[in-house]
Amino acid sequence: MSHAFMREKEEEWLGDVKPELNALERFLTKENDGVKIIELKSYFDPELKVEVHEMSNGSSYALDFDKRWYMV
Repeated sequence: MSHAFMREKEEEWLGDVKPELNALERFLTKENDGVKIIELKSYFDPELKVEVHEMSNGSSYALDFDKRWYMV
């Protein structure tokens, strides 16, 4: 039997993505069935005290203090 059928699908979670913008873009593109997701703008949010990245999928993301991505 092929190993492909014996192995469970490996999933990557948002919090597991490297703390780099290009890694976030690759992850979001993969999650959106290959539709390219890019950053539209970024800004510092003084209330959250983080750099927020607005992406072309309509969502915003930031890194927490442990350098893990999360949706704002």
